[in-house]
Amino acid sequence: MTESSFDPASPLVASGNLRRRRAFSRVAELGATGAAFFAVAVLAIVIYSVAARGASALSFEFLVTGAPTGIAPALVGTALIVAVATAIAMPLGVLAALFLTEFAGERMIRLSKLTLDLINGLPSIIIGLFVFGLLVDHHKQSGYAGSVALAIIMLPLVARGTQEVLLLVPGNLREGADALGVSRWRTVLTVILPSALGGIITATVLAVARAAGETAPLILVSSVFDGKEVLFRMSEAMPNVPVRIFQLSEEGNPEGIAQAWGMSLVLITIILLASVGARAMHARSRRKMSS
Repeated sequence: MTESSFDPASPLVASGNLRRRRAFSRVAELGATGAAFFAVAVLAIVIYSVAARGASALSFEFLVTGAPTGIAPALVGTALIVAVATAIAMPLGVLAALFLTEFAGERMIRLSKLTLDLINGLPSIIIGLFVFGLLVDHHKQSGYAGSVALAIIMLPLVARGTQEVLLLVPGNLREGADALGVSRWRTVLTVILPSALGGIITATVLAVARAAGETAPLILVSSVFDGKEVLFRMSEAMPNVPVRIFQLSEEGNPEGIAQAWGMSLVLITIILLASVGARAMHARSRRKMSS
């Protein structure tokens, strides 16, 4: 046997190349861990800063009265705008995800994914400008325009999240429905969608959490409001929390700044609760679908 022959029974010996790979892998692992801790630390600092400065502004009167000392009209306006946006984005996002996972060809899937990723990557101010030119220019600001802007932001999040969940639906469910002669659309409605319902709700909640904090589009399409009373007319500019925070921060009034911190604390609490709840629902849905 020559020296260059390979003996499968011989013990493995770490070469210099293997040691370099292990060292590089260790460095990469430490870097990723450090980046994760840094991200968590930044989030903790932000939450602590907002809580420390905004807690003093919170009171029952602050939560139930209107401007200039309360947040109730802005909370109701934000809830209405986001609710209408969800009613627009959720059906479209679910239908887009169903098309990508159940009916589209490979070329259409790649094009649709690229389109959704591009929409998701657009700065929200550009979406606000688009909706301003489409619905507000030569007309007036309205809650409906704000909902359309937020729906555009939510659409790719709902679609991609729903697509990931639909791909987790076991293939034997589809095969069983095909074996029974069930039509494709009935399989989708009675088998696939019910199996992925938890994940769809999770993706929608995450999209709502993202949209609830958007400020730039609403400054352009729903920012001219009084804010002293609760409005339910979506055809007018609706008071909303993000724009109200921006307005108070620009006034330079110490009392207004304190109220802006209080509104920020309320908004970030709502977003955190929605995000944590959505993640918990997503984990529960994945466990159910994998079991």
